[in-house]
Amino acid sequence: MKIARLAARVAVGTMATVLATAAVAVPAAQASAKQPGTRSLAEVLTRDTGGFDRNSRDFDVLTAAVLAVLEAKPNSPVKVLADGTVALTAFVPTDAAFRELVRDLTHAHRLPSEQAAFTAVAGLGIDTVENVLLYHVVPGATIDRRVAVKADGAQLTTALGATVEVDVLRWWHFRQVRLVDADTSDRDARVVAYDINKGNRQIAHAVDRVLRPIDLP
Repeated sequence: MKIARLAARVAVGTMATVLATAAVAVPAAQASAKQPGTRSLAEVLTRDTGGFDRNSRDFDVLTAAVLAVLEAKPNSPVKVLADGTVALTAFVPTDAAFRELVRDLTHAHRLPSEQAAFTAVAGLGIDTVENVLLYHVVPGATIDRRVAVKADGAQLTTALGATVEVDVLRWWHFRQVRLVDADTSDRDARVVAYDINKGNRQIAHAVDRVLRPIDLP
C-alpha cells in the first residue's frame, strides 16, 4: 500500500544538522525598518484550543502532528517551530490537505474526518511524521508573499534536506504560487493563504496539499 511505502521510505535521513546548513535560493527581500518579532509559529498554531472540528481550513491535524512528534522526541528538529528567534518559512497544510492525503493513501472513497486523518497519519510512525513535517519547513529565511510571488523556479532547501520548487502561475495581475514536491503523480500544492504570523521571523503560508518527500505511484 502507498501508506506503508511512505512510512518505509520517508523515515530516512540526517536531520539534526540540516537547520544549520540549509540554504534558500529566493530573491532577497528588502530589509525592513522595523525589527521582526519573535512570536513563534508554534504559539500561533496552538492558540486554537478547540481541537478537531469541521473547519477544513484551519490546522488541527498539523498541530496534533507537531505536538505528537515533540512529545515522543523532545529534541526533534521540529522544535524549531517553537523558537521564534529562528527565521524560517513554513508551508502549513490545512486540515483538508491532510484529509486528502489520507484518502489518497488509503484509496478511500470518502474524505476521513479530521480525527481519522490524524490517526492515519500518526499510524505512519513518529519518524515518518517528523520527516514529513520537516519537508514543509524552510529554515533560515522569512519568505513573505511579496518575495514568494517573484520566486518562480526557485529551489527551496527544506529542514529535511530535500528541496521543493516554487512554481508561480501568472494571469494578468493574479499570481498563484505552487510548490512542486518529489511526487510527480500528485497535484502540486497551492498556497491558499499567505503571511500567517507576518511581522515575525517565523512566517507561514497555508497550502491545500501535504507535500510528499518521495515519489508515490
